[in-house]
Amino acid sequence: MWSQLVNNISAQDIKSLARAISLIENEVEGYQDFLQKLPVGKTPVTGITGPPGAGKSTLVDALIGAWVAEGKKIAVLCVDPSSPFHLGALLGDRIRMSEWYNEPLVFIRSLASRGALGGLHPHILDIVTLLQAAGFDQILVETVGVGQSEIDITGLADTTVVVLVPEAGDEVQTMKAGLMEIADVFVVNKSDRPDAGRFVKNLMAILPHPAQDGYQIPVLQTVASKQEGIIPLLDAITTHQQRMQVSDRKAWLLTERAFQLIQQDRMRDIKKTVLKSSIASAMQLPDFNLFRFIAQQCSN
Repeated sequence: MWSQLVNNISAQDIKSLARAISLIENEVEGYQDFLQKLPVGKTPVTGITGPPGAGKSTLVDALIGAWVAEGKKIAVLCVDPSSPFHLGALLGDRIRMSEWYNEPLVFIRSLASRGALGGLHPHILDIVTLLQAAGFDQILVETVGVGQSEIDITGLADTTVVVLVPEAGDEVQTMKAGLMEIADVFVVNKSDRPDAGRFVKNLMAILPHPAQDGYQIPVLQTVASKQEGIIPLLDAITTHQQRMQVSDRKAWLLTERAFQLIQQDRMRDIKKTVLKSSIASAMQLPDFNLFRFIAQQCSN
């Protein structure tokens, strides 16, 4: 089964690609060996992140349209928030992107975050590697709206686009320690709203100094619902992707990915349902201590 899937994915068979993602999500036996046999793909990955309500889905929809107009094959992963109890997606497929589901140049998959920190799916690295092997021209990953939470997108995306709105002006200083530090490109969406210009000016004032190679993080204005500002955004993403090809940041990116995969492998035998059952039993003891419980689990 797995060998045939490798061949089919190399031949860009979409049904096999969708099936392989499901097998990886469900950790079907043999999926790790399958990943090791995949051909190396170099498709650039663009992460779209930002606080809830910034218009990330609308922006992704506009980017898809612009790339399709250029004849490029696009893979899109939309990571939805999930219930902490049954781990299923709460939002499901994006309605705004429904027009692309029958477009042969576009592959869209919604994934539940399944409680993972950072707004991503626990097997996102595996799935992105699979998409790269399938030979797409661009891969887009839209994260859950995570606000100031720790964001794993920096270990996944070659280019991270942080989407903000003019109303976020009062929050910029507090966001600086989170979202502000991971951006390769800033997008101020819904820029037809009042005070957009002032917000952009304030945002530019707190940007870090240009990198040694002279790269300055761009701040772009868009109105994604009207397709405004999308072409300059495409140009900015392309410029940064080309810069990444000659930057030693690529080694750090791969190091971060390797660290996450090693961490995931070490945690593989720990099942949350089993852990919950053990904690429920241990809680009955009058001297229950969570830290002592963890130490006992790690020593077993």
